[in-house]
Amino acid sequence: MLFFIKDKIRSLVPRGLIALYHRLLSLAAAFFYGFPSRRMVVFGVTGTKGKSTVCYLIARILEQAGRRVGMTTTPLMKVGPREWLNVSKITMLGRFSLQRFLRRMDGERVETAIVESSSEGLAQWRQAGISYDVAVFTNLTPEHIESHGSWEKYMAAKGRLFAALHTRRPFRKKIRGKSVSKVAVANEDDPAASYFLSFPADEYWTFGMNPTAKNPRPERHLQIQDLELSPEGSTFAIKGVRFSLHLLGRSNVMNAAAAIAAASSGGISLETAAAALRAVYGIPGRFERIEEGQDFTVIVDYAHEPASFKQLYEAVAVLPKKRIIHVFGSTGGGRDRSRRPILGELAGRNADIVIVTTDDPYDEDPAAISAAVIAGARQAGKVLGENLLDILDRREAIRAAVRLAEPGDLLLITGKGSEQRMALARGRKIPWDDREVTRSAIHSGGATVEVIGKRV
Repeated sequence: MLFFIKDKIRSLVPRGLIALYHRLLSLAAAFFYGFPSRRMVVFGVTGTKGKSTVCYLIARILEQAGRRVGMTTTPLMKVGPREWLNVSKITMLGRFSLQRFLRRMDGERVETAIVESSSEGLAQWRQAGISYDVAVFTNLTPEHIESHGSWEKYMAAKGRLFAALHTRRPFRKKIRGKSVSKVAVANEDDPAASYFLSFPADEYWTFGMNPTAKNPRPERHLQIQDLELSPEGSTFAIKGVRFSLHLLGRSNVMNAAAAIAAASSGGISLETAAAALRAVYGIPGRFERIEEGQDFTVIVDYAHEPASFKQLYEAVAVLPKKRIIHVFGSTGGGRDRSRRPILGELAGRNADIVIVTTDDPYDEDPAAISAAVIAGARQAGKVLGENLLDILDRREAIRAAVRLAEPGDLLLITGKGSEQRMALARGRKIPWDDREVTRSAIHSGGATVEVIGKRV
């Protein structure tokens, strides 16, 4: 009902007026807190997938180079050496919260701020009043198309980050006595790269696996070479420097390359980046292994849309396993209804056992959301009550999965990652953490109730 009322109000107010309201509010927040971003180098990262991971890896590389870093991302908040989980359930903080957090960074002598910049936040002009210096584009796949209205509008929303590099009167910073350049960084393997590289910038940096780079400055294109994937991670080379990454999958290699390119634009050497990445063993809620002495593998991940499901299954392909048990749901609140049966079909084709449960239903009926997901899984050949289970209570779904898991199985729990809240009806949010629920289920031996259907 709440989303219906908001949509009704939006439909009655001219779009131009709504945009002006959002923009003025963001500028007011920046003014109120004294435009803190003008005293730091600010990295913005946008794209469909990998934003949080790229932010995290940029932070680690910068810290390896001796920089004091602040960061705001979906899973983590950071000011200098202190890091904590993001409990707001918001990727790009609201205008006043974001400016207040930047002010806190400034007050604690942070010289580089990293802001994960979502399409929803950018569409609402939360970037107004932030003096970005480096804009990073990871990739673009269909997500939130229904809320944005079209693919073009979705891409244009993300483009606002790159547009923010140069306003009519760009503010020129000097950090440590050096002038700060405006830099655009893009994944050249993605078809949308040319759009993001079309915005004015002082420098353009690109990265990718495709050897036919179009960057007119070859020294600013980082090509991934000699890639080797394994159950332990990956190794690859960039311009003769060998990198070792403990994060699994080809997608994380691309995330690492994005971070390396962004850091390189600031004069940080590839050797420094390599040393930093060797020390990264995991990111909260991003392909995070849960190790509690069990005889099966458990991975908690944020994957919640078709492209990230495909990447997840590609990444786990190299892992030794007997069966894959996948627990997941789909987000409510009118968000991307069309992807629900697609998620079910992808899981139905790739997992041996599919357990459909509640994600963040907001004001929608959780049973209706699950029904759409189940329809997709059945289309892929899964049989309800046998290798397809419908358990709306997410805690019970995880317990059931743990109980079903046999030695050597791989249990995937996706959709929320390290999120600390579950969004329910009427704006209510309850404390939640998939990782802690999973640990509790492992220690208690799984579900305390009978699992529906036969053991498969």
